[in-house]
Amino acid sequence: MWFNISTNVFDHHHHYMFFLYIVLFVVFVVVDADDPHNHLTFSVTYGNISPLGVNQQVILINGLFPGPDIHAVTNDNLLINVFNHLPEPFLITWNGVQQRKNSWQDGVYGTNCPIPPGRNFTYTLQVKDQIGSFFYFPSLGFHKAAGGFGGFRIVSRPGIPVPFPEPASDYTLLIGDWYWYDHQHLRNILDRGRILAPPAGILMNGYGPNGPTFRVEQGKTYRFRISNVGLQNSLNIRIQGHTMKLVEVEGTHTVPTTYSSLDVHVGQSYSVLVTADQPASDYYIAVSTRFTTPVLSTTAILSYRNSAGLASGPIPNAPTNEIEYSLNQARSIRTNITANGPRPNPQGSYHYGNISVTRTIRLANSAASINGRQRYGINSVSFVQGDTPLKLADHFNIAGVFRLANIPDNPTGARMHLDTSVMEAEFRSFVEIVFENNEDFIQSWHLDGYNFFVVG
Repeated sequence: MWFNISTNVFDHHHHYMFFLYIVLFVVFVVVDADDPHNHLTFSVTYGNISPLGVNQQVILINGLFPGPDIHAVTNDNLLINVFNHLPEPFLITWNGVQQRKNSWQDGVYGTNCPIPPGRNFTYTLQVKDQIGSFFYFPSLGFHKAAGGFGGFRIVSRPGIPVPFPEPASDYTLLIGDWYWYDHQHLRNILDRGRILAPPAGILMNGYGPNGPTFRVEQGKTYRFRISNVGLQNSLNIRIQGHTMKLVEVEGTHTVPTTYSSLDVHVGQSYSVLVTADQPASDYYIAVSTRFTTPVLSTTAILSYRNSAGLASGPIPNAPTNEIEYSLNQARSIRTNITANGPRPNPQGSYHYGNISVTRTIRLANSAASINGRQRYGINSVSFVQGDTPLKLADHFNIAGVFRLANIPDNPTGARMHLDTSVMEAEFRSFVEIVFENNEDFIQSWHLDGYNFFVVG
């Protein structure tokens, strides 16, 4: 799960990043032979498109931008053979998918060797006891700025009740900010010690202004799985004349709550139900940036069958710089403890209120220029990669790749420095983590492979 307070880009050069190291050793691949096996092939190539009217190089998966949706059922085993046809190393991470005893398949540099140019690697993972709306994206070399992302949905097994009626159709909607420049140019800007300028626009499923069209029939209800796959901007989405009922957030069913607009921060995925209860016509789906000057916006179309006309009238208004609006939205989202999860046992039966927290960690993000490059850090440490992925170095007892406890539990205010920062933790302990953002822009933290409780 994601929540908005720190960074989102697993950048090869410039990321706020450290590894929370759990003292536990596991086998490389865990696959349940009794559950279905789905074999997928991803061919990763460059291609040229013009989503904002300017021809640019992007990353395609199987010739598609965005990449193909991954559809899975709870407990499915997925074998995804990724062929890297780029001239540089490549990795894909499966955002929100829990790698239970299987973090070797997570697709970030801490756990996987990059796939060399001209080579392939098969990710083997099981979506054990999981449901929900997620997405995948490349985790190295600022590749995310070039695409390579796609939707990832996990549906319940047959016979497992879902706390809302089956929708007439189920749509993936990937939204995100976008630049005119390719990822190498953006990466070079950071390497020269500069920060990135505001993006050029917003994409919806790879389209710029007057984007994709979603077909509906009057009186039916549709599910939209909305993910913010962008680099830095929080986005607000609304549908002209319609409301959105939030029913699921990244694998957790929520108490159904109706919104006229939703803030979706970088990395977040929301699942909403939209009922086509208006006169048969076309309506705007509008997305705009939050907390920016100027405000960027774009539209798509919700088109009724036998529509009487094109979308018209004003695009629905949205909050711009109102922070309280976003905070109130976050406070309004509640877990649906009466709904079944992936297994037919009632959720909310665990005594989390009796947990004894044994450690509190404060993590503060900051920015600085180091050796002429724009760098970002946590508790004054800016992460640099070792020569070997960290879990492999640990598994094979390779000395000198990293050392434990080289990032403090609390901000020090010291000058930022480079290190392969690794924070140790004890297996099965409960830790409270406090995120502190003293900078002047929104952040989104990602705890890779973890679920967590937001308590304040």
